[in-house]
Amino acid sequence: MSAVSTPPVTPTPARRDAAATKAAILRAARYLLARHAHADITLKAVADRAGVSPPLILKYFGNKDTLFAQVMSFEADADALLAAPLERLGAHMVRHVLVSQSEQGADPLLRIVFAPLHGEQGDILRANFRRQVTERITARLDGPDAGLRAELAVATLLGLGVMYGIARGRDVRATAVDELVERYAPAVQAYLTP
Repeated sequence: MSAVSTPPVTPTPARRDAAATKAAILRAARYLLARHAHADITLKAVADRAGVSPPLILKYFGNKDTLFAQVMSFEADADALLAAPLERLGAHMVRHVLVSQSEQGADPLLRIVFAPLHGEQGDILRANFRRQVTERITARLDGPDAGLRAELAVATLLGLGVMYGIARGRDVRATAVDELVERYAPAVQAYLTP
């Protein structure tokens, strides 16, 4: 009886996890958008930062404008930021900003600070921020001056994000998240439920 010969097994290349790859591309684009003008960011720079090839970005997003339309949206970030009852929303938002920065290296709101760098794209960023973040918070608030209070609450969060992520405040970064939430959340909550 003769042995049947089988061709050698060629290992198949590891398949990419599409969701993880898309997330890495979006993180890279956000990182670059927070540091460079939109017009100066190339797909190659995004690809290099994400550890993928430029054609892969095109496969997932089609073009630079589609990619950055997602980066300039605050919809998913706002969903996570606002995922708490109003009476605990201040603490939830402060914790979310801190955990996003400390564990994920990205702030859910901070890219709005860089809108002036982006020309017309900055106008899109501002419009998205207003509609997807501040107007959603405003809609949840009761009482007078809801729009002003929502903007002040967001401004307070942005200040924390700037100190933690951009200025890299030594003492803020050395303090435990729970303690920061305990100290900072009442200031945010005071605007939400005066």
